[in-house]
Amino acid sequence: MTPQSMKEADAVQSRAEMLRQQIRYHNYRYYVLNKPVVSDSEYDVLMDELRALERDHPELVTSDSPTQRIGAEPADAFTKVDHPVPILSLDKASSPEEIRAWWERVSKHLPAGLPDPGWVVEPKLDGLTVVLHYEDGLFIQGATRGDGYVGEDVTANLRTVPTLPLRIPVSPSEPSPDVPVPSPSPEGAPDREATGVRIPHRLVVRGEAIMLIEDFEALNQRELEAGREPFANPRNAAAGSLRQLDSRVTAERPLTLLGYAIVDADGLPVRTQWETLAYLRELGFLVSEYVRRFDALDPLIDHCENWIARRETVPYEVDGLVIKVDDLAVQEGMGVVGRAPRGAVAFKFPGREATTQLLDIGVNVGRTGALVPYAVLEPVNVGGVTIQKATLHNFADLQRKDIRVGDRVVVRRAGDVIPYVVGPVVEARTGDEEIFRVPQVCPSCGEPVVSREDEVAIYCVNVDCPEQRVQRVSHFVAVMDVEGMGERTASLLIEAGLVQNAADLYTLDREQLVALEGFADTSADNLLAAIENTKDRPLAQVIAALGIRGVGGVVARVLARHYRSVDDLARATRAELEQIEGLGPHTAQAMVTWFDDEHNRVFVEKLRAAGVNLSRQISGSDTEPIEAAGRPLEGRTFVITGTLSRPRREIASLIEDQGGTVTSSVSGNTDFLVVGDSPGRSKTRKAAELGTPTMDERGLLEAIERGIQ
Repeated sequence: MTPQSMKEADAVQSRAEMLRQQIRYHNYRYYVLNKPVVSDSEYDVLMDELRALERDHPELVTSDSPTQRIGAEPADAFTKVDHPVPILSLDKASSPEEIRAWWERVSKHLPAGLPDPGWVVEPKLDGLTVVLHYEDGLFIQGATRGDGYVGEDVTANLRTVPTLPLRIPVSPSEPSPDVPVPSPSPEGAPDREATGVRIPHRLVVRGEAIMLIEDFEALNQRELEAGREPFANPRNAAAGSLRQLDSRVTAERPLTLLGYAIVDADGLPVRTQWETLAYLRELGFLVSEYVRRFDALDPLIDHCENWIARRETVPYEVDGLVIKVDDLAVQEGMGVVGRAPRGAVAFKFPGREATTQLLDIGVNVGRTGALVPYAVLEPVNVGGVTIQKATLHNFADLQRKDIRVGDRVVVRRAGDVIPYVVGPVVEARTGDEEIFRVPQVCPSCGEPVVSREDEVAIYCVNVDCPEQRVQRVSHFVAVMDVEGMGERTASLLIEAGLVQNAADLYTLDREQLVALEGFADTSADNLLAAIENTKDRPLAQVIAALGIRGVGGVVARVLARHYRSVDDLARATRAELEQIEGLGPHTAQAMVTWFDDEHNRVFVEKLRAAGVNLSRQISGSDTEPIEAAGRPLEGRTFVITGTLSRPRREIASLIEDQGGTVTSSVSGNTDFLVVGDSPGRSKTRKAAELGTPTMDERGLLEAIERGIQ
C-alpha cells in the first residue's frame, strides 16, 4: 500500500468513527432524552454516509456501529450464560406495617451504633430482567436473569433495542463538544458532572427490558390486524420479544431498556445506589425518572402509599416500588437470607383484577376486515374504573380458554390498556352457560367469512362491508386529527352515500352536510374547515393514516425518516424495507401488499388530487432543524395536567418544538403548569404550594406567539 493510499484509508476510518460517534449521540438524544437536536433528514444523511462507507469498506464495520442494530440471522437455540454473581430476587411487603417490619427485622444486621443509612426508592419495573456485559466500554453480551445463576444469551436481540448503548459512555462528536447529561428529574433523581467518566475494564449492568404502554397498545393493534394473537400484557410482550431466536422479529418490537444497578465491575466507580443511578445516566443508559432518596422511614412510607394512585400516570407498567439501602457497602454487609438480599424489599401494589358475570359476547369488524370478539360484562370496578366491556382478543383465544356466555370471569386492567378477560372461573359454573359459536357470516354485511393460512383471525373480505368502511374512515380521521369528527359522523356520512373512503372527505360540500340529521350551517362549516386543515399534515402522520397493517405512529415516523414521499415508499421493495431499523418481514410485506392493491393506489391518487401533502414538507419540521435561538419557550420547563383540545403528546411536542421542556410532575424546577379540564389535584396542589404560575391552553398559545414576558 502506497503512502497516499494509506493516508486515504486512515481518513476513511476516521470519518467512519466520527459518523458512529455522531449517530450514537443523536440516537441518545432521540431515544433516551427524547430531545433531538437535528432534523430527521440531517440524521438520514449521517446514516446514509456511514452505510455507504461500511458497504464499500466492510473491514471497517464494528460491533458497536449503529448500522448493526438490525436483526441478525436466526439462531438455532439460546446458549447458557453463567452470571458473575447471583441475580437475586426480593422479599415483598404489601403494607406500611410490613415495610416497618422489614426494616425492624433487617436493621439488626447493621453494625452497632450505625444510624439509619438512608434509602432509595425506585419503580418496580414489570418487564424482563437482563444482565449486560461491557468490556472497555463495548457491549459484548446480554443475558436473561434465568434462575438467578444461569441465564440465556440474548445478545443479538438486545442489540436491536435503541435505548441500550452499544458503547459507553455516549459522547458527541464535533460540532457538539458538550455532552448534556439528562437533567435531574422532577422526583429529584441524582445528576453527575459529564466530565471525567471512568469506565471499568469490565462492567456488568442489571436492567429491565420493558414495553411502554403506548407502544404495547400499538403492537397489539398490529397483531390483531395481522390476524395474530395479541399479547396479554406489556410484560409478556417484552419477554416474548427478547426470547426470539430470530432477532429480526425482535427488531420489529418496540422495546425499551432501563438500567438500575451495577452487578459487577473491576473497581466499583460508585459508593451508593443514588450515585449508581446518576452514573448509569452519565454512561448513556435510560434510567427511571421516578426515583427518590429518603433519610427517614415515615416520609418514605408516605411516598409508597401515594404511589398507588400515581401508577396510572406512568408510561410503563409499574407493579410496585423497590426500597434499597442507599450505601452499597452497608447493603452488601447486611447479607442474604434465602435468595433475597436483606438490604432491599419490594413494596407490591394491590392487584388490578376482579370477577364479574359475562352477559354476552359481541363481535366487532375492524378496518382490515378482521372479526374481533368482545365481552359484555356486568359492570365491575377494576383499579378504580367501572368496566362494562372487555376484549376477548380473538376466537381462537376464546375457545382455548373455554369462555362461555354466562360464565363468571376474571377481568384484568393494567394501566390505560383496554381491559381483557383473563379466563373463566370454572368452579362457579352452574351448567346454564352457553358455548359461543364462531360466526360464519359477517355481522355487518352478512357475507361469508374466511380464514387465512397461518392466521388465527377470521375475515370479512367484502370490500363494500359498511363497518369496515366506517372503521377505515374513523382511523384516518383519528390519525389526521380531524377536529370534531368521530366514528358516529363517519358512519352517518357512509350511510348517506357521501363517503366511500377517507379521500371522499375532501370532496364534501356544505349543502351535502346541512342536509344530514344533526348538521346545521355552523357545524357543517366547522367540519369542512377541520378537514381542510389536515391537508398539510406531516408525512409521518399521513403514512400512519393510510391504514397499512402494522404501520402505526412509531413505524410511520421511522418510514418518514427514510423516504421523502408516499410515492418513494410505494416503490420500496420488501428487501429494502427489511433493512430499516425497527421494521421486520411482516410489516415490510404488509406495506408491499398494500401498495400493490389497485384500490389503495386509487385512494392515494384521490388524496393527491385533493391536495393532501404526500411528501416531506420543504419548509416544515420534516426536513429543517429547529434553531434554538429565538424560540419563545427556550429554557422553560412545563408540566401538563387535565384534558386539552389536542392529545397531551401533541401539546408536549408543541412546547418542545418551541424550546421548552416537558416533565411529568411539578417541582421547584417547574416554570409553568399548563391546566386543562379536570386537572390532577396533586399537580395543582403542588403548584400552589410552590407558587408555580399556571396557564390554560390559550395562554400557552399566546406565550408561543408573543413570548413569555
